[in-house]
Amino acid sequence: MINLDESYATDSGKPLFEPGELVMHKHYGYRGVIVSLDLFCKANEEWYQSNKTQPTKNQPWYHVLVDQEAHVTYSAQSNLLADETAELVTHPMTKLFFSGFEGGRYIRNEVPWNPGEPPDMKPPPPPSS
Repeated sequence: MINLDESYATDSGKPLFEPGELVMHKHYGYRGVIVSLDLFCKANEEWYQSNKTQPTKNQPWYHVLVDQEAHVTYSAQSNLLADETAELVTHPMTKLFFSGFEGGRYIRNEVPWNPGEPPDMKPPPPPSS
């Protein structure tokens, strides 16, 4: 029997966003900046099932630094919209992963995204004013 459920779709789709872009969550309304992305959900099944919603895993998922908070979310592309405000995101890790803000988006630096592991290199100095 063939399962036609969208969660088993084979086309992951192209990412609509890239690191440095500002986004807003469709359901929860928070703003943030994308720090990294996965072409499909890489979270374990326990984490996935613990979410209030279970958008299809076979689409891009994004690590988002949440504005006015100190945490990072892992959000499916289908739950995100472009944030057109062009306003800075206040988060303690923006200076670690971004070298500046220009044209309504952050400029991603070379510090690797390694959840749960400290980066191998020191954070870059803050951008000069």
